[in-house]
Amino acid sequence: MFLSNTTDEEIKLLHNKVSNNVKYFRVEKKMSQLELALTIGMKSGAFFGNAENNTNNKYFNIEHIYKISKALDIPIASFLN
Repeated sequence: MFLSNTTDEEIKLLHNKVSNNVKYFRVEKKMSQLELALTIGMKSGAFFGNAENNTNNKYFNIEHIYKISKALDIPIASFLN
């Protein structure tokens, strides 16, 4: 089944919501982008920064969100609220 009624704008809003929530919880836990990126196994903070700021077509995937939720001790669903 193909969800033809899902728009690009809806997906963009979802990416924005997730990224904004990642930033909110990261700052709340007083972690830098680089610190959290390294904690979840990234080699640098460049991708993380781009994903958090929705630049260069970089977005967090489900594995990133799972690892971030574990690192920050935040329920994974919190990133979608």
